[in-house]
Amino acid sequence: MKPYYWESQHGNFGDDLNLWLWDFLLPGFREVHPETLLVGVGTVLNRALLPEARHKLVIGSGFGYGTLPDMSDPKEWDIRSVRGPLTAAKVGVAPELGIIDPAVMVADLPEFQGLRKIYKRSFVPHWESAIAGLWPAICDAVGLNYIDPRGEAKDVIRKIGQSELIVAESMHGAILADAFRVPWTAVSTSHSINSFKWNDWAQTLGVTYRPRRVPVSTRAEAMIKGARFWGMDFQAKEPQPEDPNRRQIDGDLAVAEREPRQTSLRAAAKRALAAPATLALWQASRAAPQLSKDSALAERKERFRTVLDGIRRDYF
Repeated sequence: MKPYYWESQHGNFGDDLNLWLWDFLLPGFREVHPETLLVGVGTVLNRALLPEARHKLVIGSGFGYGTLPDMSDPKEWDIRSVRGPLTAAKVGVAPELGIIDPAVMVADLPEFQGLRKIYKRSFVPHWESAIAGLWPAICDAVGLNYIDPRGEAKDVIRKIGQSELIVAESMHGAILADAFRVPWTAVSTSHSINSFKWNDWAQTLGVTYRPRRVPVSTRAEAMIKGARFWGMDFQAKEPQPEDPNRRQIDGDLAVAEREPRQTSLRAAAKRALAAPATLALWQASRAAPQLSKDSALAERKERFRTVLDGIRRDYF
């Protein structure tokens, strides 16, 4: 088998963890059934992303963007589980197959056991926010450790597990925090953040997605997201046909990069303009966090292990 995942040119740990997670969960999977794609972690149940006429084994993937492919042919699709009940309803499979996002199993890897807490509070933005926002400086100002979601996946995950509290705009920031039993608070800087996929996961664990609103931090970030920044509305680019679930941001970044050279005065002005974002993120970091019940997480993980057992019997 070959693992399928969406590969961002900028990097995104929630997708990149597919490169090694399945070697832990299904050792030897790469040596069997070369005709099969293992479709795992990610919002990838999308007609524009997955190839036709190739056998696909779906283990925990989600829907959330674009159009679903026709998944009715059992010769092409083996759907063992999906991320949650909302995806199950969209796909048309039994709700019992909406088990959990497989990323929760990362916490079982030996290298992530017994992580020492070294960060009081950490912020994990969405990867779009990380590209053009002022979030590292804002985190410094409000006493948050900044975790860049574009970093090497294991390093990002380790820092999440080493935190005492996570403020997450990244959905997988919250998923991994919950898996490591780290209380978390959801935030959103943009209407482009996909609430369907958040609620799909949240319903599996009995938690609620009620993100605290945080304004964008820079003009460039507003351009990417089609947001308002200091009274000016920006229009986000329409997704391109070859990849309808991701915004095309390179053109906007090129515009942002043409801004005048940074000086200490300009940097101070940018920090001043980011004051609403700074205040809102500080407030979010002090809000009451949430965490799923130990029993709910354990029950979902056990159901997912049962799915893995079935795959081993049928494919190995």
